[in-house]
Amino acid sequence: MTPASETRKPRRAAPKAKPQSSWPQANQAFLGAEFARLRARLAGTEAEDAVETAIEMDPPAAIDRLVAIFDLTSFERDILLLCAGVEMDSALAAQCAEAQGSPQRIAPTFGLALAALADPHWSALAPAGPLRRLRLIEADPARGLTAAPLRIDERILHYLAGINLLDPRLASLLVPAPPPEAIAEEHHELAGNIAPYFASPSATQSCEAPTGALTPIVHLHGDDPDGQRDTAALAAAQAGRHLFALHAGEIPSDPSALEQLMLLVSRESALLHAALLVECGTAELTGPVLSLIERLAAPAAITSRDLFHTSRTLARCEVNKPRPAEQKRLWQQALGPAAPGLNGFLDNLAGQFRMSARAIHATAAMHGAAGPQEIWGGCRAFAQPRLEELAQRIVPAAAWDDLILPEPQKATLHQIAIQARHRIKVYETWGFAARGRRGLGVSALFAGESGTGKTLAAEVLAHELGLDLYRVDLSAVVSKYIGETEKHLRQVFDSAEEAGALLLFDEADALFGKRADVKEGLDRYANIEVGYLLQRIEAYQGLAILTTNLKSSLDRAFQRRLRFIVEFAFPAPAEREAIWRRSFPAATPTDRINPAALAQLKVPGGSIRNIALNAAFLAAAANRPVAMAHILQAAHLEAEKNDRPIAEAETRGWV
Repeated sequence: MTPASETRKPRRAAPKAKPQSSWPQANQAFLGAEFARLRARLAGTEAEDAVETAIEMDPPAAIDRLVAIFDLTSFERDILLLCAGVEMDSALAAQCAEAQGSPQRIAPTFGLALAALADPHWSALAPAGPLRRLRLIEADPARGLTAAPLRIDERILHYLAGINLLDPRLASLLVPAPPPEAIAEEHHELAGNIAPYFASPSATQSCEAPTGALTPIVHLHGDDPDGQRDTAALAAAQAGRHLFALHAGEIPSDPSALEQLMLLVSRESALLHAALLVECGTAELTGPVLSLIERLAAPAAITSRDLFHTSRTLARCEVNKPRPAEQKRLWQQALGPAAPGLNGFLDNLAGQFRMSARAIHATAAMHGAAGPQEIWGGCRAFAQPRLEELAQRIVPAAAWDDLILPEPQKATLHQIAIQARHRIKVYETWGFAARGRRGLGVSALFAGESGTGKTLAAEVLAHELGLDLYRVDLSAVVSKYIGETEKHLRQVFDSAEEAGALLLFDEADALFGKRADVKEGLDRYANIEVGYLLQRIEAYQGLAILTTNLKSSLDRAFQRRLRFIVEFAFPAPAEREAIWRRSFPAATPTDRINPAALAQLKVPGGSIRNIALNAAFLAAAANRPVAMAHILQAAHLEAEKNDRPIAEAETRGWV
């Protein structure tokens, strides 16, 4: 037997034959000629006659592509053809059975191949050889190596027949990721930089190769999962490869299933000239995911929100959502001829929302023809499902006239609205963002007693700016498990930035309280949560409002990071009178209500609204218009609820 090292050489060229009408037809004819050659070999006749009938193909036949991809010897090539011929050529199948002394159709054995085929070598079926390592054939070792039936893998059989489709065992796990139709310029540039990493290695690399022998995997991290996939897809396309995405949660934990997945992915990377993208999102990397990353012998990239560490070398690149100026360009590209007439609107759009290039084009395709209002609404709805898991949506209906405040406080609220509207001009056009991306959001603290209008002011701002208002649900965000609170808060902030929502942290001192001296382990983790919030509120690029009844209980480091602080004082009599005048809608029937007399009652605006609503129900039950007597009764109900007795002077002259 000839050693394997001496037989890994090209098979002798066959003379050219008349061209076929198409490659599939030529490939079938080529296989037929090869099966005829093997029949002659098994019959013991001169094999050269069969070789002379073979067809020289350009591009090569599937079997010769396979030989080149996996570096097969001529003997290994003939073993594959013999196993394929038993499945595809009845005459060859009968000859194999006869040669092995069986009246029935049986699979060829390694012993038959060693005896009948040219240039045999024992290493053809070695575990480290390509036939078995890459499972091009399956051998049953229970009968001994030479007597073991050899069967060609179904995926390889179809490949030899000219059908090159993704292995069915991977079809439910891998999703094609085609190159994007639109991509941010910085992501396009990054794709060109990482494309060389997708050029190698080949599937001939062993899955058991030492880590140092494997080509670095690209690690794309940041807050733009769409941009990460699109960057990887474009890089793979530039390297001449198809990209398939695999969600990290689909990676099996069973060791044997994981081994098969790595093998099939490595094999498909060669057969389809493909690359793999492992998408981790915000999830923690499990053992199976790390094992796949560290041992995979195929061109690959991995995406995640955060950095992580592995023993394998990673080429790390940050991929975040496009900045406002680039988002504006993408909107112009997506809207086409309609964009020039929306220039001012696009400034507001790009400044308010943080969307990926893919999301921008999808929103433009769905709402672009309808007009600016529909485009804005489409952007608002973009991240709502994720936000509603951890925050309560409040539909803002209040306007400036509904907000009764002293002029200085109202002026500050107008400044908040102005800064939210003109961020792209100041930050991007005028260059303030070039000094750093931190602190570019608009954050404010509304401090004052309960019922003084803090939440109402947030509603007014959301209504004025055309934004959704989300009140963070502390019961859903705060977790007793270490690290979970930070994960929830990150999801809130990230989703709010995408949707351009106004975030309202009601009773903010519960989250943003002062850091305590570390006396036990829980104190340390509580301080870590506050520290994370300090960083995230500064990095947040949207509009966030914190409300508190106890300003002094907030950590002073938060106050330094807030752009605005608005004090909501207890309303004076004139302000209470104005609130009473707006408490009953125009459609509500009333009977001689005296707002000036009602203003004597020393309660904040929130309590006034509660009293007005309860009085309306009392009047409705009596089938009468709302009168001072109904309001007096409702006021006493409110006082009992708040455990605050009403002085006689406060209601003198009401009835």
